[in-house]
Amino acid sequence: MKELLVIYYSQSGQLTEILNNIVRPIQDTESVNLTFHEIQPQTPYPFPWEEEKFYDTFPETFNQVPIPLKDPDPEIFNKQYDLIIFGYQIWFLTPAPPANSFLKSAAATKLMKNTPVITVIGCRNMWVMAHEKTKKLFMDLEVQYVGNIVLADRNLNHISVITIAHWLMGGKKTRYLGFFPMPGISQKDIDEAVKFGEPIRNALLKGNFTDLQQILLEEGAIHIKPFLITVDRRANVLFGKWANFIAKKGGPGETKRLKWVKLFKYYLFFAIWAIAPIVFILFLLTFLPMLSRIKKEKTYYSSVELNRIK
Repeated sequence: MKELLVIYYSQSGQLTEILNNIVRPIQDTESVNLTFHEIQPQTPYPFPWEEEKFYDTFPETFNQVPIPLKDPDPEIFNKQYDLIIFGYQIWFLTPAPPANSFLKSAAATKLMKNTPVITVIGCRNMWVMAHEKTKKLFMDLEVQYVGNIVLADRNLNHISVITIAHWLMGGKKTRYLGFFPMPGISQKDIDEAVKFGEPIRNALLKGNFTDLQQILLEEGAIHIKPFLITVDRRANVLFGKWANFIAKKGGPGETKRLKWVKLFKYYLFFAIWAIAPIVFILFLLTFLPMLSRIKKEKTYYSSVELNRIK
């Protein structure tokens, strides 16, 4: 009997639906026992969000400050798992606090050390640098990293900013103003995530994950957009400065800090609507000279290597 554990955090339920589709071809396999563990913060995050509270989570999220989590069911520690699927969201270019906190916990060490792990990411569009942070935690945990699946919002960057804000602050996955695209990952991509289940099941039954990532890539597991890598990398530098600065102004909710949180929100809007287009133009101008580097980055970020690209 093969033991498969699915560990995940999903605030809106979108990632839960994706994971359920991925494991659908696996759950009816008699020789596979499937266990789920939902990561739960001791104090749940609100959904829908109040705008001020959402942006006030930024400093601690970006700085990867752990939050208290509810203890897992003790029963999950009574098994030796042959594979773990770890599903997580991305907030502020960083693994969401519940996912980050779990990977820094004693429970993660017990469950994941020396165990094959597949990641499933649900995000708006930028995920590469956040995933590098996750991979760093994987190295600390000494996991066997064998696969990665990324489902992202396919809408244009500026469109998805509007639609995701409508969803997060309104709580309903509907068309903003009645004519904008649906927010988040398309239902078509969510439904078709079932296609990843069969290669995962086959690798699990064979106990051999050597070629799994290549097979997942052939099924469309990852779509790299080189321009977003450039934006992601530069934004991480600026976010780091903002996060450290705001954190020094006080804890979450403190009045002195909130005025800087509000200023960060305005900066973020300015960066998205004014700076990002300039960066895109510069990217296009340097595309050919950087083509070799871009190809190398696409290969690396599509892989399950745990060492940074050089």
